[in-house]
Amino acid sequence: MTEQILIVDFGSQYTQLIARRVRELNVYCEIHPFNNVPPLTNNIKGVILSGGPNSVLDNDAPQLDLKGIRGSIPVLGVCYGAQFIASQNGGKVSPSQHREYGRAHLSRVDTHDHLMKEMSLNSQVWMSHADTITLLSDNYQIIASTDDVEVAAFKVVDEPTYGIQFHPEVTHSEEGKIVLRNFVVHICRCAQDWTPDIFVESTVASLREKLGQDKVVMGLSGGVDSSVAATLIHRAIGDQLYCIFVDNGLLRKLEFEQVLSSYEDMGLNVVGVDAKVRFYQALEGIQDPETKRKAIGKTFIDIFDEEAHRIQHVKWLGQGTIYPDIIESVSVKGPSATIKSHHNVGGLPDYMNLQVVEPLCTLFKDEVRQVGQTLGISNTILGRHPFPGPGLGIRILGEVTEARVNLLQNVDHIFIEGLKKHNLYHSVWQAGVILLPVQSVGVMGDERTYENVVCLRAVTSVDGMTADWSHLPYEFMGEMSNKIINQVKGVNRVVYDISSKPPATIEWE
Repeated sequence: MTEQILIVDFGSQYTQLIARRVRELNVYCEIHPFNNVPPLTNNIKGVILSGGPNSVLDNDAPQLDLKGIRGSIPVLGVCYGAQFIASQNGGKVSPSQHREYGRAHLSRVDTHDHLMKEMSLNSQVWMSHADTITLLSDNYQIIASTDDVEVAAFKVVDEPTYGIQFHPEVTHSEEGKIVLRNFVVHICRCAQDWTPDIFVESTVASLREKLGQDKVVMGLSGGVDSSVAATLIHRAIGDQLYCIFVDNGLLRKLEFEQVLSSYEDMGLNVVGVDAKVRFYQALEGIQDPETKRKAIGKTFIDIFDEEAHRIQHVKWLGQGTIYPDIIESVSVKGPSATIKSHHNVGGLPDYMNLQVVEPLCTLFKDEVRQVGQTLGISNTILGRHPFPGPGLGIRILGEVTEARVNLLQNVDHIFIEGLKKHNLYHSVWQAGVILLPVQSVGVMGDERTYENVVCLRAVTSVDGMTADWSHLPYEFMGEMSNKIINQVKGVNRVVYDISSKPPATIEWE
């Protein structure tokens, strides 16, 4: 079994980031809610307790029984996790005199301790807590302090149990990666052998054993996740995988033809279905965003079901579910799973009677791309910006019609091709255009116009959880505005969205 670090989630906004940092060390890890922690197995080499929004002083503070864990394998508590360890063993946690949030510097570091090895004096760390550990029991020792926080890090004597008050996983903690490396590699003694090559080899072997000679059907989107998942399944079972790519009429300009061509070059068994008319009919008269999403989703399911039934004896549904989809679909607040409205979680309705196979469900987005590179998938697909499942349907504010889709496709094409031409595409995490439900007065030649307004949107991000608007060059923006207004009939005004996430979202609907 693969070595792993178990991350116990107490509800911190940074928990996924802890996992990403551990994965960057080529060590596998899994996140589990504090109220649903799996039993220890021999392959679990250490446990990290995350931070969280609660106070250990609350009556309903999250609890975890550490018997059987502490002493048998290394444990690292981060923020709330550290306070929990301290408070459970005779220590004292008290409300801070003032909220300790933001940058701090280590004024004392015990570099002889394994966790603090190679850490620098005055190293910048990131604090985010309202309580402070004010007293440690006798068998605990302080291994790092700041000017304001005496117990910035501690160790239990003669036991590989540690606590740190700061967040090593965020980039503001300049040497946070050293702390995590020290814990995962030197204290837990993980081998750092979890690589994309190993993942591909073990996953293909596992899929072969799991699927045998069974047939698998899978809906492709042209995006990174579904393409990598399909390639892994194809490596395992060849033409027993049947792929369906549905043109919902809401794709980018020429995308249906281009993506089908890419899949043929990859050797995938793909059927393209032109269903534009059915989607436009389903969307007729609808303006509410959630109603639009549901109409698009239902129509896709109906079409996918029809196409899947053309293939006899299919037993499995392949999906491009990735790890954040799984994590974000489970509530940390209770054992009852809370499923959000996500196109990759929940799958197709029960009446299709298919088992689900999700070869990427343990990977983060950047890891999916690394696996795709190992599989030899073209960067044309791996380097594509994320694109929403409902497509341009949620970038057209108001009713979706074929004419409005065609207009938006032409504007979007100019913007995306412009980013590529000016070598800006890969410096942007996601870009697109929104067709606004307003018109504005303009002048073209000697004529007065009253036409559509479009909004360009481009953001930088790591994983889409947060995003900042891209500071594209003024000259480029001017060129895009001129091209769009001159070349797309029906548009006389171009604006740019300079909102970050939060408080805005990347998509408008």
